[in-house]
Amino acid sequence: MSAGRAERALRSGALAATFLTVVPLRLTRPAGDLGAAAPWFPVVGALVGALAGGLLVAAEPLAGAQVAATLAVVALVGVTGALHADGLADCADGLGARGGGHARRLAVMRDPAIGVFGALALLAWGGLLVAALARLGGTDALIALVVAAAAGRWAALLHAATTAPARPDGLGAGFAVTPAAVALAAPVPVALAVVLEPPLQGLAALLAAVAVAGLASAWARRMLGGRTGDTLGATVALGELAACLALVVAAAL
Repeated sequence: MSAGRAERALRSGALAATFLTVVPLRLTRPAGDLGAAAPWFPVVGALVGALAGGLLVAAEPLAGAQVAATLAVVALVGVTGALHADGLADCADGLGARGGGHARRLAVMRDPAIGVFGALALLAWGGLLVAALARLGGTDALIALVVAAAAGRWAALLHAATTAPARPDGLGAGFAVTPAAVALAAPVPVALAVVLEPPLQGLAALLAAVAVAGLASAWARRMLGGRTGDTLGATVALGELAACLALVVAAAL
């Protein structure tokens, strides 16, 4: 790899980290290049999952599985600036909107206030994720978070690549992901899943995240007319949860 290509790759990685987390990196690339950073999304996700999982492993001997899992979920949300949780809440509020079709739902989703449906979605998501991580416990939960966080962000790339934007503006329109970017991003979640987990369990986690991407795309096209920044965030959050639940079920079989 030439020095120029290596520098561009590192800048793309820094852009992905800055967008997906609260890490304050100084960038020289404009936000319009976010699509070029897409292959780095699973890498950043794996690091976020490792951070949250490391906290769980450190806290569990002192505080117990339930408290440690709760702290891990808080860390997962905190280090991402609640980006994906906010998208999930907004999508849930849009789902609960009555009348007005696509325009009405999109308007509700742009409202910064969280409604009842959004609050319930966050409670359900957080409760299920805490329960799944507490059930796995220790290093199994750590590995699950690494795999799930990478798979969830890959799921968002699949959603972006297969669904047209609902609006001409906003993140949904500006984040252009090509099939090539999805393919370049794939080796990280796949390798993590089949190396860190027993292969069949890892594949189950990946398939769960891919299923979320498919369902999110179908829902977004039908209910909103396409993807938005909120549907991308919700896909990450639900992809993480689905992957962790799949690992719990697979481990029990």
